[in-house]
Amino acid sequence: MEFGFLLKKLITFFIEPLGLIIILFVFGLWFLFDGKQKLAKQFLSFSFGFLLLFSYPPFSNYLVKKLENQYSKYDYKTNVKYIHVLGSGHNTDALQPISSNLASSGTKRVLEGIIIHKKIPNSKIIFTGYEGDTNETNAKMNSMLALALGVDEKNMILNGIPNDTRMEAVYMKSIVGHDPFVLVTSATHMPRSMLLFESMGMKPIPAPTDFRKNEIITYFKAPNIGALEDSRMAIHEFLGILWAKIRG
Repeated sequence: MEFGFLLKKLITFFIEPLGLIIILFVFGLWFLFDGKQKLAKQFLSFSFGFLLLFSYPPFSNYLVKKLENQYSKYDYKTNVKYIHVLGSGHNTDALQPISSNLASSGTKRVLEGIIIHKKIPNSKIIFTGYEGDTNETNAKMNSMLALALGVDEKNMILNGIPNDTRMEAVYMKSIVGHDPFVLVTSATHMPRSMLLFESMGMKPIPAPTDFRKNEIITYFKAPNIGALEDSRMAIHEFLGILWAKIRG
């Protein structure tokens, strides 16, 4: 795996909620053992405060909704040739069924892609995504679930090379050019994906899935790990959007 990609992942981790909390905590301990009590209290307080904030359900839900409310579900009426399902995570444990090998987000993306494919005659599903830390590409793993659910292999196109959304967009442009196509990805990821695809002159039709927002939520909620993960995902996307705009 190229050094630049690994460096990007490392930097991203430390500016997202969990990495930021860890950095503040480590600095707090450093100052504590160095006898700098005032600085130690400040850094440890910020660490604890951010942990509570990012794991507080109403706050994480607010962040998620800012992304997910930008695009509503697909209307299943547009007649296009290609449906592009973006890659997600997976494992290759042979002791698990394919429904468990894919990440929850990946399973939902594939299912939405299949539903749309079934409603559009003669359409083709495009799966992209690299192997990650496994010995099989995400594109291939997604196609295995599609095959198990009755999609004909001749109606699928696979590319296991792209390791990020920009590379997926570049590949997709080589197939569709400026023609409309359906873009399937998680609702939190859709704004950044649309920005990248449209910046290359393409015409994606959004079909978001894997929604995480909660329209009915009380403020009397205890912090939890699920909310922390939602905050991480949202901050990751906001940073990605900012970086995409900086790169032009």
